[in-house]
Amino acid sequence: MSEVVRKAQAAQSAAAVLGQLSTETKNDALRKMAKALLAHTGSILAANEEDLERGRAQGTSSSLLDRLKLTEERIAAIAEGVTQIVDLTDPVGDVLERIDRPNGLRIEKLRVPLGVIGIIYEARPNVTVDAAALCLKTGNAVVLRGGSSALSSNRRIVEVLREALAGSEIPADALQLIEDPGRGSVDEMLKLNGLLDVIIPRGGASLIQNVVQNATVPVIETGAGICHTYLDESADPDMAQAIALNAKVQRPSVCNAMETLLVHEAFALRHLRSLTGVFQSAGVELRGDERTRELAEGVMPAAEQDFATEYNDYILNVKVVKDLDEALAHIRRFGTKHSECIVTESQTHADRFLREVDAAAVYHNASTRFTDGFEFGFGAEIGISTQKLHARGPMGLPALTSTKYRIFGTGQIRT
Repeated sequence: MSEVVRKAQAAQSAAAVLGQLSTETKNDALRKMAKALLAHTGSILAANEEDLERGRAQGTSSSLLDRLKLTEERIAAIAEGVTQIVDLTDPVGDVLERIDRPNGLRIEKLRVPLGVIGIIYEARPNVTVDAAALCLKTGNAVVLRGGSSALSSNRRIVEVLREALAGSEIPADALQLIEDPGRGSVDEMLKLNGLLDVIIPRGGASLIQNVVQNATVPVIETGAGICHTYLDESADPDMAQAIALNAKVQRPSVCNAMETLLVHEAFALRHLRSLTGVFQSAGVELRGDERTRELAEGVMPAAEQDFATEYNDYILNVKVVKDLDEALAHIRRFGTKHSECIVTESQTHADRFLREVDAAAVYHNASTRFTDGFEFGFGAEIGISTQKLHARGPMGLPALTSTKYRIFGTGQIRT
């Protein structure tokens, strides 16, 4: 029996127990998990350093190393995130609808756990904890398969969390980590119908597309983030600069960071040279269309493929557009339906942008970096869904549940 099947079977057995536990029982386990992370910070950091050393030796980019890196402060923040999940409302058991039928039947629709969730993700050890805590809070067992670049960190984190669960009423087998770094383990998970109820991929476009195209297990698609900021003709220049700079450089390695800046040509004539200078001073490599390169210095030519690339790095595409129509057309062509922003003082243009752009999150005069469960008030999230079925946008606790109907009768039969 393979590691994947063995651990999925163990998770399925644990899910049957976990799904019946009370909110307070689950919260008690989460508190123990948070304390354990803090108590074992040293060993987690040691394991993380193994991953970092391996990444440096392999020439991993600085932005990806930043996604991988843990510090005492980051571990404390991760543990605090678990504590915050304790304080969130448990959606399991909520009655969403009551129907009283003329024949006397009483029907209730309520939230229930999904069952066993498989999560396939890349080099972000914090996802290991977030995913575990969110799934367990909603009564779901979870099978994690992180990227090989974070294997040492993930292995130690899961060991710590399972030890904490062993002192709670949640079965430790409700949390599983697939340690096989080969692609075959991913391929096997994608076909694990009957053991996994759903798979959630988190990572770059190639990972997500592999899962979406090859899985027979149902998938909740979290999308790549080719996010745009459009600076309209009437945009306040100081606001535009602050929003665009934040969207790119506050943390370029995440999916809600801006990858392409679209600039109305009238705004560009007045402000593009100074704006590009600010980005260059922040260490951002700029790639632009011909008009951008005419108006600003030090901008490399942008190929069409650049506009279809999620860099997750200090690289930014810049394109001058003649009007809102051209900006909208560009976003339709290259956007990934994640997060899009317009900076404008025109309410008419803002309303049109918010109405016409097809994305999980659409902003007027605010950075795309806010597409995040905590920033939306949901608490920690399992990911940002860019699909339209089941859940869209930051996926908090309710997105990790399904529904079922309870029907109460007094002897009714159908004639």
